[in-house]
Amino acid sequence: MLPHFRSVAIVGKYMDESALHHMREDLTRLTRHLRSHGLHVCVEERTANFVDEEGIQLSTLEHIGRKSDLVIVMGGDGTMLSVGRALRDTPAPLVGINRGRLGFLTDLQTDNMLGEIDKILQGEYQLESRMLLQSEVTRAGKYIHQTVALNDVVIKSAFRLIELEVHVDGLFVSQQRSDGLILTTPTGTTAYGLSAGGPIMHPDLAAISIVPISPHTLSYRPITVPAKSVIEVIVVHAADAQISFDGQGQYPLMAGDHIRIARAEQEIRLVHPKDYCYFDMLRNKLNWG
Repeated sequence: MLPHFRSVAIVGKYMDESALHHMREDLTRLTRHLRSHGLHVCVEERTANFVDEEGIQLSTLEHIGRKSDLVIVMGGDGTMLSVGRALRDTPAPLVGINRGRLGFLTDLQTDNMLGEIDKILQGEYQLESRMLLQSEVTRAGKYIHQTVALNDVVIKSAFRLIELEVHVDGLFVSQQRSDGLILTTPTGTTAYGLSAGGPIMHPDLAAISIVPISPHTLSYRPITVPAKSVIEVIVVHAADAQISFDGQGQYPLMAGDHIRIARAEQEIRLVHPKDYCYFDMLRNKLNWG
């Protein structure tokens, strides 16, 4: 085993007890297997309720990244997004075991997870960094909300067209009426941005894609800018408008609000199997020939 993987954490789909119940057997099997190798194993406190193993150490999600050399996440992409954001200030890398649907971020399957985890612990892995977006909402000159996103920041109205003014690095780009706007990292281009007609960007690219959602004027097309860019979106007209982050956190918006989106200082580190290939993953998940 590698010295820097002596302490391993396990996090299941901690926000969903029903999902954890269905993972009980796999969570228990994984915990016992890691402990049998003499590793220090820590389990997220809500996940631990569904692990049939005595004497395991529990931790909150907020502290788990500081106690562990590797965090194993069992769930789908949504769980990986949530855990990634929570651990963004820690050096612990993440590896995902897929218990969701598509699984663009979760490489391992439960039927062979123990063998694949053993290979990773023996040093047979790839390490990859993924950029985050920092988002800040200002109202009447005061900061009212800020957070980060691994996939995307989405500005939209639930019921009708929203009017937005977009600036990049202080330069006016457009004023558009649409169902909304997606600001996406390369990681997020296989999520909402893809269904809205945006490009797929390789995760090694340092870029941000601006993707309109059903624009009123069809000539509005997705545009990709360097990751060093600062994007400002001004809400010109909004009815029931909101901003969301990775589809998991929502915050109401008002006309006149300013949203600033830029690359965050933090990054998320992902561990992939040694034979991982991004294009193989796309081909399998998107059913390409």
